[in-house]
Amino acid sequence: MKEMINSLINELKKEIEKEKINNKEDLLKRALTEIKFFQHERFIHLIVTFFVGISAIVSLGFSVVTENIGLLLLFIVLFILFVPYIFYYYYLENNIQLLYKLYLEVKEK
Repeated sequence: MKEMINSLINELKKEIEKEKINNKEDLLKRALTEIKFFQHERFIHLIVTFFVGISAIVSLGFSVVTENIGLLLLFIVLFILFVPYIFYYYYLENNIQLLYKLYLEVKEK
């Protein structure tokens, strides 16, 4: 997914640098379609990140209350998963916002 986002960003930046954009409408349609796919990906990762974070908090709470080492291990595993999800979601959010900006720049040109 990162490669697809970076590819679209680079393509839009190259087109913005040109004096005249060839097939502007086709480029805008394709960019908008891909942005919609990336929005869907971002939404799914938001749900997954939220679920993993809540599960980690709940398992930590239960491990403290019940003094169960198994739940503490579950918390550790979930927390280890949670950190990369946060970074990936951060990446998606920032790059999709950049795509919005580039899309509008191409549209105005």
